[in-house]
Amino acid sequence: MLLYVLKRIVYVTPVALGVSIFCFLLVHLAPGDPLTAVMPVDATAAQQAEMRAAYGFDKPLPIQYGIWLWKVFHGDLGNSIATGRPVLSEVSRAVGNSFILAAVATLIGFTFGTFFGFVAGYFRDSVLDKVASAVAVLGVSVPHYWLGIVMVIIFSATLGWLPPTGAGPDGSGNWRPDPEHLRYLILPAITMSVIPMGIISRTVRALVADILAQEFVQALRAKGLSEWGVFKHVVTNAAPTALAVMGLQLGYLLGGSILIETVFAWPGTGFLLNAAIFQRDLPLLQGTILVLAMFFVMLNLVVDVLQTMLDPRIQRG
Repeated sequence: MLLYVLKRIVYVTPVALGVSIFCFLLVHLAPGDPLTAVMPVDATAAQQAEMRAAYGFDKPLPIQYGIWLWKVFHGDLGNSIATGRPVLSEVSRAVGNSFILAAVATLIGFTFGTFFGFVAGYFRDSVLDKVASAVAVLGVSVPHYWLGIVMVIIFSATLGWLPPTGAGPDGSGNWRPDPEHLRYLILPAITMSVIPMGIISRTVRALVADILAQEFVQALRAKGLSEWGVFKHVVTNAAPTALAVMGLQLGYLLGGSILIETVFAWPGTGFLLNAAIFQRDLPLLQGTILVLAMFFVMLNLVVDVLQTMLDPRIQRG
C-alpha cells in the first residue's frame, strides 16, 4: 500500500508542476497590461519601469517563473495589486469559506443522490425508478444560479425564513457551526447540491443496475443469502466509483461556485475570483487559481488512495 501511495505521489508531481506553469503564464497570456490597475494614466516611462521592477516583470520569463515558484514553496504568493494585502491571506480565508460551503453541499448531494440512485437501481423500470430518474435529470438540468435566485425570492423575500446573503450575522471572520451561522449556509448549500445530487444519482443507478445483473449476485441469492447481505455486497462494489464521483464533485464545487457565491454574496473563492477578474487583479487571480488547482490535484490523490483501500484490485491493476 505504501509503495502504491509513493507511486501516485510521483505521478502527481509533474501534474502539479504543469499546473504551476499554467498559473504563472496566466499573467502573461491575459490581454492588456497587468499593472494598469495600479499605474496612473499619466505615468512616466521611469515610473512604469520602476513599477515593473517592483513586481518582477522586467526579468525574462524563465527567471520570473523560478523566482515565483521559489516564493510559492515558501508560502509567498505575492501581493494583491488592488488592495496591497498578501494574496495568501486573502486566498486562505476565501478557501476556508468555500470549503465549508462545498463540503456541506457535497454531503447533501451525495446523501440524496446515493439514496435516489440505489432506489432507481434496485427497482429498475418501476415507478420508483422513473420518479428517482426524473429527480436526477431535473437536478442536472436546472441552472443552479436561477434556482438560487428563486430560493432567495421564496424563502427570504416572501417567507422571511432564511437570510438571503452573507456568511453570518457578523461576517465570515469568526464563522462557527452554530444555528445562527448555519442559517446563512442553508440556501447556498442546497442550491449547490442539486447538480451533484443528479450526477451521483445517475452514476449510482447505473452501477447498482449493472452489479445486480452480474452472475455473482445471482449466485449469492441462489445460496440463500438475505437481501441485506446482497445489499452489502452491492455497496462494497459500488463504493469505489461513487467515492471517485463524490471527490470530483467536491473539487468542482470548490472551484466552480463563482455564480452561486456571487448570488448569495458568500465570501469564498468564487466571490474572490469574480472580484479579481473585474479589478484586473492578476496576482490575486493567479494565486487563487493555483491554490484551487493544487487542492484538486491533492483531492484526486486522496481519492485514489481511498479507492485502493476499498478495492485492492485497483492497486493490483
